[in-house]
Amino acid sequence: MAVGATAALLATGVPAPAPASAARPAPVPTPGIAWQPCEQDRTAECGTLSLPVDWDRPDGDRFTLHLARRAATDPAARIGSLVFGPGGPGDSGVRRIILNDRFSDELRRRFDIVSFDPRGIGLSNPVLCSAELLDRQPQVITDQARFDATVADNALLRADCRERTGPLFDHVDTRSAARDLDAVRAALGENRLTFHGSSYGTLLGAQYAEEFPHRVRAVVLESVVDHSLGTRAFLDTQAAAAQDSFDEFVAWCARTPSCVLHGEDVRAVWAGLFGRAERGELADPDRPGTTLTPYDLSRLAQRKLYGPDWAGLARLVDALRTAPPAATGFRAAADSEAVRPHPFAVFCADWHLPVRDHREYAAHLRRIARIAPDVRYPQALPAIATCLGAPAPVANPQHRLRVRTDVPLLLANSRHDPASGHNWATNVSRQLGRSGVLLTYEGAGHGSYTRSDCVRDAVDRYLISVDVPDDGTSCPAVPVTGQ
Repeated sequence: MAVGATAALLATGVPAPAPASAARPAPVPTPGIAWQPCEQDRTAECGTLSLPVDWDRPDGDRFTLHLARRAATDPAARIGSLVFGPGGPGDSGVRRIILNDRFSDELRRRFDIVSFDPRGIGLSNPVLCSAELLDRQPQVITDQARFDATVADNALLRADCRERTGPLFDHVDTRSAARDLDAVRAALGENRLTFHGSSYGTLLGAQYAEEFPHRVRAVVLESVVDHSLGTRAFLDTQAAAAQDSFDEFVAWCARTPSCVLHGEDVRAVWAGLFGRAERGELADPDRPGTTLTPYDLSRLAQRKLYGPDWAGLARLVDALRTAPPAATGFRAAADSEAVRPHPFAVFCADWHLPVRDHREYAAHLRRIARIAPDVRYPQALPAIATCLGAPAPVANPQHRLRVRTDVPLLLANSRHDPASGHNWATNVSRQLGRSGVLLTYEGAGHGSYTRSDCVRDAVDRYLISVDVPDDGTSCPAVPVTGQ
């Protein structure tokens, strides 16, 4: 399905581009947002928008949403505003605009690139909590006593965060953020939304399309989050995605002479590191004198798989196996600051992932260890502990998407994504039906737009001309070289 560029411009109500010879006009003024040069980088503009804390009580308490934008570099060719939905939860869209490293030159030429710190994040009334209570949250829950203590500590943490944060604490869910996004669209003077969401930002884009289907011009969901899953499916799909990415690393090392582990049994070396971590003998390379737990070790590997930085992971494994043992059982002291942001408050408002007791929790651990024998602890696991005991129903519970838009949403996903697995993208694509098309990058890593010219070009065509690729289109993997 394809829609011509002129028709797309008319459909959005955005004026057609002026002739190239016309004088370059000033950036389009934005109703409701007073843009000023950002303090960190005066080539970008920053602004604020006052929004209701509770959209069901629009005359009640309000909070300040912080935004940033970079004006289109060719105003004569400007189509409108492209809003970026940051990931996390916890990423700052304002910072992303200031870094100016996300989109192609062609998108920067044709659109004002706009983003924001979502409610409860960054500058937008962040959720703040006791650092001491945050530090009590376990990596892995070991027994029923620790399970009960986690539930009790989480109750204390919620009360503490609510007191420090104010009324917004109970309204940081993504459904509320979708209504914020529609207010941003209106304040930008756009009849329809052009949006690119990354990772957790895809949940925002999908829910916007569900709530406001008639206001969608083009929505890209890159590294897709599936918000339809219960506890078991959530853990299992994340474990499978993480193990799949580790398998890709092992295969790369086997075929790549520059890998420092080339010719060795990588899984056996890795298992040896896990054994040392379980005995408290493995030193943390980033914190001298500190031991790595098995969970820490798994997390280090998974972060390297995001890139993917396979060469870096191989070097890390090689360095860890030759490093002298750390002092047995020693752990670094907790952070000395009194208060820290708590972005997972957003997650706990979006997901109900109940676990009855430690027996059920341990059964989950055994099952995901069978699914992911090398990874063992997918990054979904701490989310379970963080949200234990949260009141139900949550503000924005999981559900199958019900989206009916004029133009299909474009899903872009790596085949081997360690965090937002291709299994999530295919499931969301099934939920969207005719309202979604899936573009697969056949390579590895979390995200695909910035690593593949093929993906970038397809996404750019869609955002600029609403030219939708065929469902099931794929882009070849870009070879990962040793660094």
